[in-house]
Order: sequence, then structure tokens, then C-alpha cells
Amino acid sequence: MFDFFRRPLGKDIGRGGYTRAKTVMKEVALTGAGNFVIDVPVSRKVLQNAKYTTGEEFTHMRYTAATCGANEFPDHYSLRQRQYKRYTKVALVMTMYNEDDDLFTKSMLSAMKNIAYLCSDECQYSWGPDGWKNFVVVVVSDGRAKINPRVLTVLGVMGCYADNLAKASVNGKDVTAHIFEYTTQVGVDRDLHLRGTESLLVPTQVIFVLKEKNAKKINSHRWFFNAICKICDPEVTLLLDVGTKPTKTSFYHLYRAFESDPNVGGACGEIAAELGSGWRNLLNPLVATQNFEYKMSNILDKPLESVFGYISVLPGAFSAYRYQALEGAPLDCYFKGETMHGGSNIFAANMYLAEDRILCFELVTKRGASWLLRYVKSARAETDVPDALPELISQRRRWLNGSFFAAVHATSHWSYIFRSGHGGVRKFWLCVEFLYNAINLMFSWFSIANFYLAFVFLFDVSDGQEGAGTNPETDPFSPHGETVFMVVRQIYIFAIVAVFISSLGNRPQGSRMLYYGIVVVFALIMCLMLFMGFWSIYLAIKVASTQIAEQHTNFVAYFFATPTFRDIVISLGSTYGLYFVASIMHLDPWHCFSSMFQYLILLPVYINIFMIYAFCNLHDVSWGTKGDNAPTLEAVVVKKTADGKQIVEVEMPVDEEDVDDAYTKFLNQLEHQRTNKDSAEQKVNAQTAQEDYFKEFRTRVVLLWVLTNCILILVFTNKKLFHDVKESVNPYLTFLFWSVAILSLIRFTASAIYMGQWWMNKIREAGKGKQPVRSAGGV
Repeated sequence: MFDFFRRPLGKDIGRGGYTRAKTVMKEVALTGAGNFVIDVPVSRKVLQNAKYTTGEEFTHMRYTAATCGANEFPDHYSLRQRQYKRYTKVALVMTMYNEDDDLFTKSMLSAMKNIAYLCSDECQYSWGPDGWKNFVVVVVSDGRAKINPRVLTVLGVMGCYADNLAKASVNGKDVTAHIFEYTTQVGVDRDLHLRGTESLLVPTQVIFVLKEKNAKKINSHRWFFNAICKICDPEVTLLLDVGTKPTKTSFYHLYRAFESDPNVGGACGEIAAELGSGWRNLLNPLVATQNFEYKMSNILDKPLESVFGYISVLPGAFSAYRYQALEGAPLDCYFKGETMHGGSNIFAANMYLAEDRILCFELVTKRGASWLLRYVKSARAETDVPDALPELISQRRRWLNGSFFAAVHATSHWSYIFRSGHGGVRKFWLCVEFLYNAINLMFSWFSIANFYLAFVFLFDVSDGQEGAGTNPETDPFSPHGETVFMVVRQIYIFAIVAVFISSLGNRPQGSRMLYYGIVVVFALIMCLMLFMGFWSIYLAIKVASTQIAEQHTNFVAYFFATPTFRDIVISLGSTYGLYFVASIMHLDPWHCFSSMFQYLILLPVYINIFMIYAFCNLHDVSWGTKGDNAPTLEAVVVKKTADGKQIVEVEMPVDEEDVDDAYTKFLNQLEHQRTNKDSAEQKVNAQTAQEDYFKEFRTRVVLLWVLTNCILILVFTNKKLFHDVKESVNPYLTFLFWSVAILSLIRFTASAIYMGQWWMNKIREAGKGKQPVRSAGGV
């Protein structure tokens, strides 16, 4: 199949090193509104193994040069979906910046497989063989100068892009976006091999929006929601980041969540770290820790929020919204973030680093509405996670700062829930969730102090005698326990200071070895803490067994009568025990064995390095925008005919053979890319200078954060205030134990309720059996 793919071409003289097809200047009339819209034929080779070989949407690609903003686009332009009077059930947007062809093909082919599943007999609620007409894939690239040329090659092979059509201006108006429309029947896999009907793919309606200028991801979403969706009017909108790979049934499960419950305004699936074949990516401890983090979030946090009805964030990498629910205030608030990153309001600028959190909050609290957010466990997608420390630190800077300020906003405006149309019972539970989130926000603020206090308390094994390390019965390092503790504590403090200094101006990419060194230090300290934790457990069990035997009592009575032993058991059960039990309950325990140890070892990195770097860079609200470097485009020259019509001259191939030659150029470029997949070099983003006001705000927040955490440490490490007596422990440690236990109990209970609902839904769906095919609808 596709034997023409390997056919060599002639002399390498064109773009990308291949012969350019013969072209001529052809006159094309502008539309009545003076718009430049042209339908160009695609190569016969695109249709060589296609099911559909006739019809304009298969034989021609449409190019539109938009000369207005996204908001004005529906008033001046149209799309094929409106022309064909098609009803759009789902519109999928794939946003990209400069991702390579490997990431693009991974996501694009997965999307095409999902559409094929929706139209297949295998799907319980199948859309039927023509169901593809109800699904639109919108690819939005953030800047013509930014897009990876290898991705353009892939799109060209699919028939969704052509060279020489893009223009700089039309009738004196600058072009803001280049829009290509085509219904493709060709897919490209990650090995850059072509896939067609033999892979059971169905036609896929693709709208490729190539923005002229780079204006950030949120502006790409503006083009999707306010330009494309205003015309297509989809029932459900899907968001998928390039590089995220959904399983073939994920779109179905997400759409069913909206179809089965009219109150669902948004939903998300499970985001999992891509582990590679044989889980080889887990050999990298950073990937393993993220794998464990993602898994536990999907097992405990997302189900809890789903039960309450408000998920604090639907990941932009893979989520869905009912378009009707988004219209109005939610989208208006969401797009405020487009102008926040360079404005004067530093709080709002950081808050809108997590604009998807703002969107979720506005959606649930929408005036007069009763929209809910749901987690759909059956919808799963894999995404590539940072495998190098500098990139991970930079990512967490945006995540932590954005989520913190968005959480502050949501918590301080919790009363907005009463403007919604939710019933009294739902409002009560949403208020309970806001309280729960407020408590978690407080613990997040004091996390650096809490971790240091845990370190101090674990090394305080003296039973209140003269000092740490003086009691040989409880000190594993006796008689040098006090010295060991002092040395390790000084190293700990030095590492904290080093993180603060390096975070105030040094880019992680520029201080790579320093950060890796600090990670090693914290990892060794965590190993000592784990050892001391196990030592404390050993001592507690030893004392418990002795006292139970001496007092002739049972374990239960001793448990309630001994605060120290009770707190240790509850603490262990509410953390490590919860991880295992909840994971088994969700039928997904493998991460506990493959990634939990790495997560525990690198836990201080999450608490100390990531938190400190994020807070020390509050002034940095940029997204790393680069300068333009694309070739200059030509302007469209408009002429008037004798009868007053406006025409333009466009360079187009002479005949079908020349169209085929132009397509063959894309095929050969694809072949060249496949043999040189690892040759691309990554460019380093340049930092943008920030305003003095932003840095002053950063300084105040960091000082307040450090001051409050230091006060907490000084108060609860003062032995004069908390002079120990025999078996009792520091009261703050007891408070932490019980707080963690209560919060864990809430998470586990909600997770169990979610799983009960999930199983009931599966049983209900299975009982309905195969449903009749639902044909593609019209307007």
C-alpha cells in the first residue's frame, strides 16, 4: 500500500530540498464581502486508497485568509459545516506551539481512531457509518513563525495544508489567521507511516487554523470557542493538547457523560504519565514520581471532587465542556487571562496562569445555572511528562503559582455559589467542598514548615531527657545521635538557603547541576527520615508488645490508652495504607509497587524546591514567548474587472500531475523526517524582563510566607513551651497526625462513593445492551 511513498524525486532544489511543482498565476474572484477564500484540488494520491473519492470536501481543500479577530470571524466568514448544514455533536481542539511531528501524530492519529470507534459497530451507542459528519477536529497553531515545519509536512500529507497559499494581507487588511479545511481519509502514525482505510479509519473533518502571530494558548482557545464554535455550534467541546494520547474509547466515554446527564457542564478523564514500552520510562525517578502523583490524584482527589460536583481544575490537556454551559460569563472570565500576563495586576496575572481553574469555578457558580463537573474514570489519556529537572521545575512554577492564586480566588469568593441555580442540598455540599479546599490551601501555605517540623520530631527520640541522642534505648545512632542530628539539620538548612538563593534570579536550565545537587541532598535527608520513621515504628511495636504482655491487656485497649502508639498507627494507616487500599479499590495498584518509593524519596523536592522556586518567581508570569522568525509572506494584489468584480492572482499548479508532484514533495519530506527523527534540536526560551512592581509583590509574598512558616517552627520546637512528659508527644505533631487522618478519611470515603457510582453505571450500561445506530443529524 502507498508504494508511491518511496519513489525518488529529481533534483533537490525546492523547499525542504525537493523539486517544486510547476505553477501558474491564476485569477480568483474574491467573495461578495471581499474575502479571499479559495478551493484548491488535492492530489489524486491522497484519494488513492480512500473510501470516498468524489465530493468537494474530499477532492478539494479550502483556504480562507481571515483578516479579522476571532470574535468577529463568524460575522464575516463561514465554514464548510455551515455550508453542508451539518449538526456538530463534538468539536475537538488540538492546540500546539512548536511541538514536533512525533507529538502531533501521536495525538492526531489517536483522535482519528476515537472518531472511528464512535462510528463502529463495536461502540454501544454507535453514531453509525456517517457519524464522522458530526465530529470536527480543529487544529490551532500558535503563530506561523512557531509551528514546527515537520508538522506542516504531516498536515500536507494528510491533505490539510498546502504551500504558497498563505498571504500577508488582503485588500489592505493584515491576515490574522490562515484557515485550511479538508475532510481527510489519511492518518500518519508516530513512525511516519501512512494509515488509511486498512486501519479502519473514517473520514475526519479537519479545520487547521494557523495563526499569523504568536499570542499564547488562551488566544488559540479564543479562535476555537469564539470563531469556530460560533459557526459549528457543537454540543460538546473537547480539549486535547498535542502530545496527549487518548485511548480509542476515551471520546465515547466523555461524550456519554454529557449525554446521560444534562446537568454535566464539564468533564475530564484520567491523565496518566506515558511510561513507554515495558515501563522503561519509570527508570527515571522524576517520571516515576509524576506517575505516582498523577495516579493518586485520579484515585483520591478527582473522585472526591466529582462526588461533590465541583472539580477545581479540568486539565487542559484532556477535558470536555458543554458549549452551552460555557457561553456567557464563564468564557468572558476565561478570556480575561489573555491580557493578564503583561498587565499591572500581579495577583490576577498569576491567577490566570491557571485560567482553566477560573473557568471551572465560573462554570459551577454561573448565575442561575446548575452545571456540575464530573470525573470520567473510563476516559483515559497518556501524556508525556518532563523527564529532566529544569523543565519540571519550570512547569511546576506555572502550576503552583497559578493553582495557589486561583485557589485563593475561589476560596475568597465561595459565596458565588449562592448566585447559581443549584438546589439547597447541592449548595450545602459545595460549601463543604470549599471548606475542605480552604483547609488544604492552609496546609499548602505551611507545607515547608510542616515538613521541617516532621524532620525535627522524627529525630527527637530522647523521650524528653536531656536532648536528642542522649537515650541509648531510643537513639539508633547512640552515643552520637545528637551530633548526627545537628549535622543533618545544618545541611537541611543550608539546602533550603541554597534553594532560595538560586531561585531568586537563576533559571533552572542555567543552574542545572546546582539543582541536581540539592535534589541529592534532600533525597539523602529523606532516606534518613524514612529510617527514623521505621525506627519509631519498631520502638512503638516493641514497647507495645512488652506493655500488653505485662498489663495482660489486648491490642485494642492498648491502642486507645496509648496516645503515642495510637497516633503512629493512625498516621501510617491514613497515608501509606490509604494509598494501597484506595488503589486496590480502583483496580489499579501497580504504581504503588513501581513508583511509590521514588515518590517518597523525592517528596522533599516537591515541598521545598518546587514551592520555593515558584514563590520566588511570582513576578514571572510569562509563557516564554519567542520572537518571530518565519519568512515574509506576499500581500494579495486585488484587481477590479470591467464589471466591478474583485479578483486576485494566486500561484497554483498547472494540472493534476503538478498537484501530484507537490504532494509527492510532502511525502519525500515525511520520508526524510522518518530517517532523521532525532536530529531536531530544542531551542531555549529567552526570559522576559519583568516590572519592578511584580518583583516587589514577589518579595512581599515570599517574606510573609517565610515569616509565618518560621514562626510556626519556632513555636513548636521550643521545648520550654512544650516540655515533654513521658509518653505524650508534641501537640502539634498530634494535630498534624489527626488532620491528615481526617482529610484522608474524607478522600477515601468520597473515592469509595465514586467507585460505587461507577460500578452501578457500568452495570446499568451493560444491562441496556447494544443500542440502535444513531444516524448523523442535520441542522
